[in-house]
Amino acid sequence: MTVSAGQGKAINTATSADQSRRARRPWLRVFGVGLLLWVASVLVTFATSNSNLIPTIILLGSFLVPVTFVVYALSHADAVVTPQRIFTAFIIGGLLGVLGASVLEATLLQQPSGLGYLGVGLVEEAVKLAALWLLARRLPEYTMRDGIVLGAAVGFGFAAFESAGYAFNALFTSRGVSLLNLVETEALRGVLSPVGHGLWTAMVGGALFAAAARRGRPRLSGPVLGWYALAAGLHALWDASQGIAAWWTVALAGTPRQERVFNELGLLPIATESQIHLFTTLNWTLLVLDALIGVLVLRGRWRRAKAVQAAGLEGLAP
Repeated sequence: MTVSAGQGKAINTATSADQSRRARRPWLRVFGVGLLLWVASVLVTFATSNSNLIPTIILLGSFLVPVTFVVYALSHADAVVTPQRIFTAFIIGGLLGVLGASVLEATLLQQPSGLGYLGVGLVEEAVKLAALWLLARRLPEYTMRDGIVLGAAVGFGFAAFESAGYAFNALFTSRGVSLLNLVETEALRGVLSPVGHGLWTAMVGGALFAAAARRGRPRLSGPVLGWYALAAGLHALWDASQGIAAWWTVALAGTPRQERVFNELGLLPIATESQIHLFTTLNWTLLVLDALIGVLVLRGRWRRAKAVQAAGLEGLAP
């Protein structure tokens, strides 16, 4: 078949455009390669029962999605949000957040309850905000866009270290070590992590930097506290979703004995298959609703940040 010069040029142009799109998406390659390595580690560990590979599974599974975000953010770095600052926010901010939350929660929070879940949300969002504030106190300038990016980096760092802890704890059950339980925990947290800590801290970070753009330095203000309260509320609803779902399950389909046990102990007694399905449906409905609210809010803030930055009105952003 003969290809004309014009056709050859068109093919080369299309090929170059496709290669350019792939070159602009290094995060996609990182995620794909990382996912294959994690799956390979899981399969080899199941096949060989080599416990030395368990730390590899934990680290790969816990950091895969957060690191993918960092790579995505690095490809959109600018003069202020440099690769070094993004990486520092991810590692240092995440670690400071996890350590601060552990100390405060051990001191202030003891038993899971409605107020306890709200307390966890308030504490963890506060320490992430404090970590972001510490890292951003000497930036040359502030924009809402940069606050969203660095806030998300801190949140994803927090999520990565927290997920590693959950995965480690999931390994040990009453029946002994359970690799399956570890893998299921990591898979679930990996799927849910984009609509968790990174999203919540990104909202607060955008508000903090918007206030800093008006005043020249980060400081608390009414809008910052309002966005912090929203993030803490979404966080609390996320953590409390199972308890709320259990309460609704007992209220809608529970027996008198189940209601009595639940009211006394806060535990859902042995449930029927239909009750389990109802509980699962209610739990996931709450999680999806929580995630949808957060995604829509952050999407609106991101559009606002880009519009304000394009118009050169950063100091006027609410």
